[in-house]
Amino acid sequence: MIHIIRTDSGNTDFAVLVKQLDADLAQRDGKDHSFYAQFNTIDTIRHVVVAYNGQRPVGCGAIKALDADTMEVKRMFTLPAYRGTGIATKILQALEKWSAELGYTTCILETGKRQPEAIALYLKNGYRIIPNYGQYAGVENSVCFEKRLK
Repeated sequence: MIHIIRTDSGNTDFAVLVKQLDADLAQRDGKDHSFYAQFNTIDTIRHVVVAYNGQRPVGCGAIKALDADTMEVKRMFTLPAYRGTGIATKILQALEKWSAELGYTTCILETGKRQPEAIALYLKNGYRIIPNYGQYAGVENSVCFEKRLK
């Protein structure tokens, strides 16, 4: 049974999952990895979710305020053995719900073109492709998304 907890970036399970995420991204992004890594520090993220299968942490995600209306979805990851089981959608929905509870109306995010499963996840969950924002403007490997919350 999958259950999701709310926590922050001090959570040990979150830190372990993020190390695995970073290793995966380093392989996918190659020489571009250091550019992206500078925007993905986790030391001060206040809104984190971790998904568990029983007692085992199997996925995570986070949100970070971008402006008064917008939360940015960060650090989405599901262990490879659990991909395709709906866990990432549950994590994303939990982050969207938390964002709405905090009064935000929009979620945005960036992912890489070398992450087709992430792109498919966001499209399946109602995100639309938008022009690259902020530090990702003009970055060829980046794809940015937005979703208006209900």
